[in-house]
Amino acid sequence: MIKLLHLSDIHLGSGFSHGRINPETGLNTRLEDFVRSLSHCIDRAIAEPVDLVLFGGDAFPDATPPPIVQELFAAQFRRLVDAQIPTVLLVGNHDQHSQGQGGASLCIYRTLGVPGFVVGDRLATHKIQTRSGAIQIITLPWLTRSTLLTRPETEGLSLADVNHLLTDRLRVALEGEIRQLDPTLPTVLLAHLMTDTARFGAERFLAVGKGFTVPLNVLTRPCFDYVALGHVHKHQVLAEQPLVVYPGSIERVDFSEEAEDKGYVVVNVDSGSAEMEFCPLPVRPFRTIRVDLSESNDPQSVLLKAIESTEIDDAVVRLIYEVRSEQLDAIDQAAIHQALSAAHTYTIQADLVSQLARPRLPELGTGTCLTPIDALKTYLENQPHLSELAAEMLETAHLLLSTEEEWAGVGDLKLPDEDWLLEEPANEQLRLL
Repeated sequence: MIKLLHLSDIHLGSGFSHGRINPETGLNTRLEDFVRSLSHCIDRAIAEPVDLVLFGGDAFPDATPPPIVQELFAAQFRRLVDAQIPTVLLVGNHDQHSQGQGGASLCIYRTLGVPGFVVGDRLATHKIQTRSGAIQIITLPWLTRSTLLTRPETEGLSLADVNHLLTDRLRVALEGEIRQLDPTLPTVLLAHLMTDTARFGAERFLAVGKGFTVPLNVLTRPCFDYVALGHVHKHQVLAEQPLVVYPGSIERVDFSEEAEDKGYVVVNVDSGSAEMEFCPLPVRPFRTIRVDLSESNDPQSVLLKAIESTEIDDAVVRLIYEVRSEQLDAIDQAAIHQALSAAHTYTIQADLVSQLARPRLPELGTGTCLTPIDALKTYLENQPHLSELAAEMLETAHLLLSTEEEWAGVGDLKLPDEDWLLEEPANEQLRLL
């Protein structure tokens, strides 16, 4: 039996807008929150101790994090090196440069030869010796459809057809790895992807239009004892045989994750079986206070009562209230700020309700420089009734706004036929994807 700690989607350096500067350290308090949560995960790995740590991808918000963020990340994972706990770092979509064409931020750990560290930036099988025996890990980093979209065979195809084409190529490449497995060893698939049965979190805004959806049946192979996933920020178990698990992110990225538990999983894996435990983390709460004042004769009292009835101590808070223009003078802004002072940070958003004044989002007002996609994301985040359509609307918007650069090189590349793929090593197969 081999004990694993599986965590994912650290996104160290995210959410600065929800924090403030700590005068003692000079760091943003949200950065400190993320480091604290990561430290809890490493603490558990060392105290247990576990035999192996699997990281499911997305270490940072992008592939070029500031030096201080890289240092804080490395300091935590260095503790695993000192404890002689082998670790697999998988490359996620946020870790890649230029959609995978320019390397990945995590590859520095392979270049430096960090003892016990494996970087999964390609489809490959890694045999790892742990305290409790050997295990084999198949790494499957984030794949995009962008390379296929520039090729002649995709001309005239719908997005669904392109997804089917890329899924077929993935099946062939994955089969090449499966045929080389040692059937006597426990086997884990570590992948950063979106499955067709996953429930979305904030990542529907972070990566929509860039990747493709992988059918769950591609992952639920009997040769896998555990399937460790990354990318989706909401913890969920997608299948029992084998166990297919998203641990979720370790901190809340934004208010779309307000109600989600954050944590990691500890898994006991053996050939033919796996058992897991979800371990919640003590993350900072997010609180939304929504109040409709438009029908109130005393909007100030209603607003203060709504704040007082919400547990806001040390939380990230947003107050959203609907009000008629003629009620604005009845609201004492100083008193509202005082009532919210117990929060860690807070924002106030007033939406006007009037036949003459349309509701507007402050984020979309004058003086901002948002791209069309960012503007649409902001709008959708503030329209709960559109939540079920949000991902599809963003997907369509990305397609409508596709630039000529995305289609550059049409006719320059040609995919080999499937028979040739079957004859090549798995690494070459994925490279061609």
